[in-house]
Amino acid sequence: MKHFVKVFETELEVNLKGEHGTPIVIMTGMGCSFEEWHEVTEKLSAMNRVILYHRPGIGRSEQSQGERNTEATVRDLKELLHILRIDEPVILLGHSYGGLCAQHFAKRYPSDVAALVLVDSTSHDLERLDTLDLPIMNEGASDEEWLKQCEAYAEQTESALTRRIQTVLTPNQLKLPSDVQAELIQFFQRPNLYKTMIDEVKNWYADARFIKQLGNLGVMPLYVIGRDADHEVEQGMLNGFPESELRLLEATWHQLIREQTMLSTTSKLVIAEQASHAIHLDRPDVIIAVVEEHIDQMTQAIQ
Repeated sequence: MKHFVKVFETELEVNLKGEHGTPIVIMTGMGCSFEEWHEVTEKLSAMNRVILYHRPGIGRSEQSQGERNTEATVRDLKELLHILRIDEPVILLGHSYGGLCAQHFAKRYPSDVAALVLVDSTSHDLERLDTLDLPIMNEGASDEEWLKQCEAYAEQTESALTRRIQTVLTPNQLKLPSDVQAELIQFFQRPNLYKTMIDEVKNWYADARFIKQLGNLGVMPLYVIGRDADHEVEQGMLNGFPESELRLLEATWHQLIREQTMLSTTSKLVIAEQASHAIHLDRPDVIIAVVEEHIDQMTQAIQ
């Protein structure tokens, strides 16, 4: 059920699926819609309560007047759970930048998190990616150039952006129901999306350093799901990028992914074969299996 919830004077778009069972919260990646999680949430909501929401400025959520960083996101989620009267620990899933936010939340409010699932998550050591020598891959694709493009889009009206951006859905997005596809097309044609991404990117290095300083997660159950490096290399080569650069990037990314398992003494690493960064679209079954495995363990512990 989609509706709006006022959190600190900002109307957030919230999608609640399922009525009973373990509460599962999904934190989406930067510039990503919760609509993409349709297959994962349809399965998990059969026996659980799934909470999806768009951060301020994303989807149909109002733009926030405050600074957009992981601290603000953590504060928003804490208040949202209070408003929704979810007072038991949740299984928290975070994808990409949403994974960085999820790490922050789990460290700040460990008693609110029954388990943390990081889906190809941004690392608190993400700066290490900037040290890589990737001249071909970085040509025309630097953060500065990407931000300039976002700034240009952010200045457009929604109608002008609709004319300017012809959203092309991926093959896996085209497998989603037609109404979900329509929502995804509109999602990328809203100027606020680009305003929010600019703010999140400007803060994420400082956010990552702060989150690292918060320490580890103790014995909190932690599942780290990583993409398939060989698959990413193969896809990158099809797009004309050099294998040497692709392998250097993937080796570093996967080292960061493996290091995330060290955040907890109770952790498990899962590699989603034949999956890109969008694991929730490429291999939703892997995410579903990880969550169901943890719920089974919780059930057995109670019995």
